[in-house]
Amino acid sequence: MARYRDALCKLCRREGEKLFLKGDRCQTDKCAVERRKYAPGQHGQRRAKISDYAIQLREKQKVKRIYGLLESQFRKYYKEAEQKRGVTGEKLLQFLELRLDNMVYRMGFASNRNQARQMIGHGFFVVNSRKHSIPSSRLKVGDVVELVEDKKKLSFIQENLSRVTHKGILAWIELDSAAFKGKLLHVPKRDEIPLAAKEQLIIELYSK
Repeated sequence: MARYRDALCKLCRREGEKLFLKGDRCQTDKCAVERRKYAPGQHGQRRAKISDYAIQLREKQKVKRIYGLLESQFRKYYKEAEQKRGVTGEKLLQFLELRLDNMVYRMGFASNRNQARQMIGHGFFVVNSRKHSIPSSRLKVGDVVELVEDKKKLSFIQENLSRVTHKGILAWIELDSAAFKGKLLHVPKRDEIPLAAKEQLIIELYSK
């Protein structure tokens, strides 16, 4: 399946803020946004007037890049959210949050979503005791994600779990770090999703 293969730091610079695509590196002085506070490319330092459309587009691009999706995938989630009852923007973010790769990241097994996708593709996890290798799989309330036995000794996973345990786990996730497994307790509401995004701008963009 097609995916973005260029430098991830370019995406953060283009949006003008940290998208935390490289995990802990984004917290250090090696972060590209800290070193070069302008967009990539030869015209990156030009100051242009920003239209309403551009503001909406940048918000959509930011959220799309945070979750690591291509345009066709992201639009598919929007169309599904639009057909559901409730607030479309909230539904959109809920669908994105319930992806298996995002849940692996939120549970602390991976330091970023890219690493989570790679781990899932290599068969690191079982969901409800069944092996899953599709990052886009959507979890349901009560689903249990567990690391397979032969991967539990990997040092980088233990380090990832220790960091998330120190920071604190989200209220809608139950984590048993000793058993290397996590459980989805409930579908998160908008105020439970730690994402600095104005999803209404995305809805306005797609509604045109």
